[in-house]
Amino acid sequence: MQVLIVKTSSMGDVLHTLPALTDAMHAIPGIRFDWVVEEGFSQIPTWHPAVDRVIPVAIRRWRKNWFGPEARQQRCDFKRQVQERNYDIVIDAQGLMKSAALVTRIARGSKHGPDCKSAREPFASWFYNHRHQIDKQQHAVERIRELFAKSLGYEKPQNTGDYAIAARFLSQPPADAGQYLVFLHATTRDEKHWPEANWRELIELVAATGLKIKLPWGAAHEHQRALRLAEGFEHVEVLPKLSLQQVAEVLAGAKGVVSVDTGLSHLTAALDRPNITLFGPTDPGLIGGYGRNQHVCRPEVGSDMADIGAQQVMGELTPILTLEDIR
Repeated sequence: MQVLIVKTSSMGDVLHTLPALTDAMHAIPGIRFDWVVEEGFSQIPTWHPAVDRVIPVAIRRWRKNWFGPEARQQRCDFKRQVQERNYDIVIDAQGLMKSAALVTRIARGSKHGPDCKSAREPFASWFYNHRHQIDKQQHAVERIRELFAKSLGYEKPQNTGDYAIAARFLSQPPADAGQYLVFLHATTRDEKHWPEANWRELIELVAATGLKIKLPWGAAHEHQRALRLAEGFEHVEVLPKLSLQQVAEVLAGAKGVVSVDTGLSHLTAALDRPNITLFGPTDPGLIGGYGRNQHVCRPEVGSDMADIGAQQVMGELTPILTLEDIR
């Protein structure tokens, strides 16, 4: 059976789809997937053993100059790629009008997706041949697992979902695996940031453990923040600019991770690394870290991120430091 997945973004949403592929792989021997995904996240599907082909899409970039000649040509090339195969089933796990109209509509195959009460944008369901009611009061991973099970005709397993990518990275850990922590300090929304003074206090508390701290970054302003956080601390390393694959390799070797609410925190969960995620305005119940050893730190009701103290986070972090080393 050949299936096309439409799940384009964001990083967390793409990662949340992986356990559904693992379910299907076990339920239907020989099933293979192609996957349409935003170009910035195109590395992620390649890590799963059931994925044959990744088809990058650039909706975010095309929107900047939708009618320009380059964007028009790239959309034609993309359509040609999508229509190269006739799929047994097309699963739109995005549930948005843009993905349904621009991708799912042009794909060749029986189209499945959430019904109008379950989709993030109800009108997206118009583009599906088969519409499935999905319980929205469950974690995002479980919603996608349910959609795949109903689309492909098997019972959703009751066990915790398996991303099936951790072994790929843990089989060849870095030389210093288990000797460092990773602090994921960067996120897109200001209200999700933890104050730099709190980060530096936590960095100082970690010094007594003998562990190193690694600080990844993506954009230039995140690099500057990392440099400020590391200033004056010999046990802190600001990493160079890394690809998503390289960031995954660093995370896979970490003793533990402390993160704000960001896509890389979901990558940490997918890699089975212990993680403490600092949440402020968002509810971790439906979109928080999914997997083993995933912990949440939140301020009291009515407080903001600044009220999460470094001592509180260190208290959550200390038990992680006693876990067995990377295998």
